Amino acid sequence: MSAAAPNSEPTPAHVPEFKTLLGHPKPLWMLFMTEFWERFAFYGMRWALALYIVAQFYNGDAAGEAPASKLYGAYLALVYAAALFGGYVADKVIGYQRSILLGAVIMAAGLFMIVLPNEALFKLGLATIVVGNGLFKPNISTMVGQLYRQGDERRDSGFTLFYMGINAGAMVAPIITGWLAERMFGGSPEMPAYKVVFIASGVGMLVSLVWFWFGRAQLQSVGRPAAGTEGKARVLYTLLGALVMIPVVYALLAIDASTLGWLLGALFVGLCVLILREGFKDGAVRRDMAIAMLIIFAFNVLFWCFFEQAGSSFNFLAQNIVNRDFGGWVFPVGWFQSVNSIAIITMAPIIAWLWVKMGSANPSIPRKFGLGLLFNALAFLLLMFALSSLVDPQSLKIPFWTLFAVYWIQSIGELCLSPIGLSMVTKLAPVRLVGFGMGGWFLSTAIGNNLSGIFASHVSGEGGMTVASAQSGYTFGFWALLIPGVLLFVIAPLIQKLMHGVK
Repeated sequence: MSAAAPNSEPTPAHVPEFKTLLGHPKPLWMLFMTEFWERFAFYGMRWALALYIVAQFYNGDAAGEAPASKLYGAYLALVYAAALFGGYVADKVIGYQRSILLGAVIMAAGLFMIVLPNEALFKLGLATIVVGNGLFKPNISTMVGQLYRQGDERRDSGFTLFYMGINAGAMVAPIITGWLAERMFGGSPEMPAYKVVFIASGVGMLVSLVWFWFGRAQLQSVGRPAAGTEGKARVLYTLLGALVMIPVVYALLAIDASTLGWLLGALFVGLCVLILREGFKDGAVRRDMAIAMLIIFAFNVLFWCFFEQAGSSFNFLAQNIVNRDFGGWVFPVGWFQSVNSIAIITMAPIIAWLWVKMGSANPSIPRKFGLGLLFNALAFLLLMFALSSLVDPQSLKIPFWTLFAVYWIQSIGELCLSPIGLSMVTKLAPVRLVGFGMGGWFLSTAIGNNLSGIFASHVSGEGGMTVASAQSGYTFGFWALLIPGVLLFVIAPLIQKLMHGVK
């Protein structure tokens, strides 16, 4: 689950005097609920995408699992890549408030478009969601940071509360939309009515839009356009630009996932070259810090490649190979997607306490990333064991608890890695290229997401997922995580030396 990004923009020189609610600026709670409903919309439909593609466009044929996984991975990759441009638009063109409103409108339109059972319209709807999310997602968390003055000790706890809003929305969304899909429009546990999922998600996005529309007055000057950029014509130009970008994103979704990977990779390499050039200009210390950051970006790609099986191969595993029958009641596939958020909400305070309790023994940033990879590997090791030793000979299914535990173990890995990623970038990136550093982080995550779809397609194979194909694929996943995880632990002192004391 993506954490709320720490505010990478400088806090405005003037921060309004806000009324407080529960010890924090009152607008925080408005932003909390706006984000809650946006995450409800995003995660409410995410679990159903790959399953819907197979059911609707491949008539339920398991051979559709591989292309569905690739499209799902490409969609997630472009969601992250779009965040690069959304932040720039908000900062330089129309301001954060207008960017969020425009993004919400576009996202809602995309969510309702994918209800229509036409493959071309479905992909166009996904492209519309990508563009809207790019305008919305990176900017609302930036405004959370702008509610606090520099040095305000409430700032970190404010982001923590906002992060809980993200995870609360992501937790309830699959439960509600999964339940609706099995009980409305003729849906059943065997064949959910996926259009209900998309409709409910679209409604959630409209709630987010309305909530922010009426609540934004609380923000006063925070997030409004900069002086000289208040004209509404800029909003119109941005909308036209977004409309132009939608077919571009559609074209990127339509190309082969491998080709998209090469395009994202080329963009990433270009960013890395710019960052290294700037680092070399700033002297040996900044050069070393830039190199350390780029090394960690490479390991970040690996983590998300295998973590993001949640919406693709793990869904097909849950649907076909996990025993979800509890005495006549079948556990909905989509509900597995809530385990991550439950684990994050439950385990985050414990892990935060553990880091503090360890004091000087607290792992370095590279070793925390290594722990993220190793916990991810442990989840795949459990799948290897389940698929080799726990398969019921009659039903050819593995026990329910195994997949539940896999999500939980992966979430611990996420907590070791994800919360420190963007904070690390702000400390290690060359001073004049922090924005490009953020771009590198998002692009490395996007590349990992695209690779996740390609990997999931291999797990399913040409004829759909079987116990044998899943065991083979997840065995590869285990070794592909274990070896780099151990390597990162070994070279962590070298990377830490390059970081020159950054913790």
